[in-house]
Amino acid sequence: MGKGRLEAFSDGVIAIIITIMVLELKVPHGDDLPALLHLLPVFVSYVLSFVYVGIYWNNHHHMFQAVRQVNGKILWANMHLLFWLSLFPFVTNWAGENHQSPLPIALYGVVLLMAGVAYYVLSQSLISHHGKDSALATAVGGDFKGKISLVIYAIGIPLTWVGWWLSFALYILVAAIWFIPDRRIEKALINKGE
Repeated sequence: MGKGRLEAFSDGVIAIIITIMVLELKVPHGDDLPALLHLLPVFVSYVLSFVYVGIYWNNHHHMFQAVRQVNGKILWANMHLLFWLSLFPFVTNWAGENHQSPLPIALYGVVLLMAGVAYYVLSQSLISHHGKDSALATAVGGDFKGKISLVIYAIGIPLTWVGWWLSFALYILVAAIWFIPDRRIEKALINKGE
């Protein structure tokens, strides 16, 4: 089956996720700078989550450029990814409101970890469907970036109980690793003449 509906549905869900996240930003109760500064932790968590959602959307888009068709397994793998992404507004707001508490920051990390796992499962499902010689398989290769991200998340989650800022720094590190668009797929498509 074609990939168009999956891409359109995914784009719509991601747009809704971003909309929900921004709606969680509450207007301050005062009209001065201290009232605005009170919302800084919530805003910082929003910015990080917005960047993450943008990274997932960008990489999802690139990955599906190398895909011709999908099957039921891929549809469910994509739904699995969208499920974890749909939890971003909740954990973003909870972590922002309780930024010095270990549990909200750890749960934020768990959702990041599970979204990373879901993205990995989706990419492997696509590779399995299109073959080990496909442009996508060539581009992804051993997926060092994806695997090291999962390791960093796994370290960051328990580290929250040592210091919330250590975990948050690791979550920012993973975002920085992925912030520059991954050009592997574009290069692989050019090399394969697609």
